[in-house]
Amino acid sequence: MWHDLFGMGVPVADKVIRSVAVFLVIIVLLRVAGKRELAQLNGFDFVVMLLLSNVVQNAVIGPDNSLTGGVLGAVVLLALNAALVRAALFVPWLSGLVHGPASILAADGAYRRRTLRRLGLRPGDVEEAIQEQGGDDVSDTRLVTLEPGGAVVVRLREEEQSATAADVADLRARLDRIERHLERLAGQR
Repeated sequence: MWHDLFGMGVPVADKVIRSVAVFLVIIVLLRVAGKRELAQLNGFDFVVMLLLSNVVQNAVIGPDNSLTGGVLGAVVLLALNAALVRAALFVPWLSGLVHGPASILAADGAYRRRTLRRLGLRPGDVEEAIQEQGGDDVSDTRLVTLEPGGAVVVRLREEEQSATAADVADLRARLDRIERHLERLAGQR
């Protein structure tokens, strides 16, 4: 019983090589599939991700069903991910290779329909992100991008942006000056 639980059916090196190879293949497949897969998952995307993990399971564990083998595979995957994430912080070309550039979804209030089609996004998906970030529709935007991590970032036209605390403070200062001026004028009469 203990041997079945802890004794690995394959050599450690085989388990490590399998885990690294599957990790790298999945990274490449996700990169090719695009940022949309990392953004908000719809029902189909969620099912694909679940099935993907099941499909590659045997490639990672091989003929080994031991607890030790499963833990070793998990440790290798987590360690490789941590190393790659940290390396990407210091090696710009690696970050670009793994994450890719941001994609411009809309510019100057108009959609880039070709980019939306390439990424498999509907204008309605982007409209929702615009509304969540303070705009009414694409005409309110200066730039809308899909970032490498899957976030949609909306930059509104200046006239559509909400007032900041600095804007309010500036208006208060102006109002105070106007009121003082009016008081002086009233005192001169």
